[in-house]
Amino acid sequence: MTIAFIGHGYVGLVTAAVFADLGNTVWVVGRTKEKIEQLKKGIAPFYEPGLSELVLRNLKAGRLFFTLDYEEAVAPSEVVFICVGTPSTSNGEADLTNVIDAAQSIGKSLVGYKVVVTKSTVPPGTNRRISDIILKNKPDGASFAIASVPEFLREGTAIRDTHHPDRVVIGTTSDRAQQLLVELHKPIDGKTILCNVETAELIKYASNALLSTKISFANAISILSEKVGADVEIVLDGVGVDKRLGRSFLYPGVGYGGSCFPKDVRALIAIAKTHGYDFSLLRAVDEINKTMGKQFIQKVVTHFGGNLKGKRIAVLGLSFKPDTDDMREAPSIGIIQGLLEKGATIVAFDPVAIPNAKKILPSTVLYVNDPHEAVRDADAVAILTEWNEFRQLDIIRLAKGLRTPVLFDGRNIYDPHKMKQLGFTYYGVGRM
Repeated sequence: MTIAFIGHGYVGLVTAAVFADLGNTVWVVGRTKEKIEQLKKGIAPFYEPGLSELVLRNLKAGRLFFTLDYEEAVAPSEVVFICVGTPSTSNGEADLTNVIDAAQSIGKSLVGYKVVVTKSTVPPGTNRRISDIILKNKPDGASFAIASVPEFLREGTAIRDTHHPDRVVIGTTSDRAQQLLVELHKPIDGKTILCNVETAELIKYASNALLSTKISFANAISILSEKVGADVEIVLDGVGVDKRLGRSFLYPGVGYGGSCFPKDVRALIAIAKTHGYDFSLLRAVDEINKTMGKQFIQKVVTHFGGNLKGKRIAVLGLSFKPDTDDMREAPSIGIIQGLLEKGATIVAFDPVAIPNAKKILPSTVLYVNDPHEAVRDADAVAILTEWNEFRQLDIIRLAKGLRTPVLFDGRNIYDPHKMKQLGFTYYGVGRM
């Protein structure tokens, strides 16, 4: 099958590369000439394990093509996927500018019959709007159907998640479109859920909102654990044994981030508001998430007696989660800015996210290429991303590099008792 993807971000590029690897002819449309030229060489614009190799393999096999020209990609394709960004506006609503632009361009390029599928996360009703836009822009004789097939990729495991998702949600308006999309997704594992487009649109928001709720619940319990003298990890282990609940996403820390959870929670709050419903539960979820970074900063400030002037803090981990270079809504941003405002000097290390971090964080942040270099002569070390390599650090060497062995573990990756036995003053999240 010949298919096209509008957008080459995490969703568009990963999904395009996987479908090409399954034997389809795949076109990817971008807006930036420089990025398209890099992609033609097999160079991905972001870090995702295994992605560059996958892109290069399918380029060489003649199954994957990149272009700036909508007509070149859309005309030969049976299915066209919209995979553009929908960032938050100032009031939390999804900004649909990129989606609308894509729909207009697709409409002008239509030839014959196409199924136009939205993979971008969009509010219920958006696909109907896309249909109206395409209808106004398409040439005579061209026809189409709309569909919603939301993505459920996790950065860092996106290729595996595309091959083996828990579910494939296909929301359509016609039997013909449904049959075509079911056929296209046959090689993909996972339970297939067939529904209308509004249901598919809402499934994505509901899923991310519930996962965010679990994280915020775990964070709220961590705050309470510190106040009552409990160990949040044991508390949540006890909760997670219940098969109705499980331990997945019940992990406290410095807050969730990335391109999905924060914006989708706020968007669902905004969607509910436009329909006359105050989603107070999700407002609390969002507020708890914002609180965790402030709580972490306060721990550092309190340890140093309320004054961070002259204090050198080594920060390990900048990306919002491990195995990605994505800095969007990363908790490290607010925490580092807060520590700087309190007078601290920040020395930071991350395995892959430093180039993106430099675009966002204040210029006063110092960057190094090794975690042990980061802690040299530092007054404390703060773990903000749970990269696996941090779990295997030489702790004795780490302690020797610090001026004072103080560890603020924002992801609870170390055992508090072991750290204290090794001479560290240890601060976890919800742990004593």
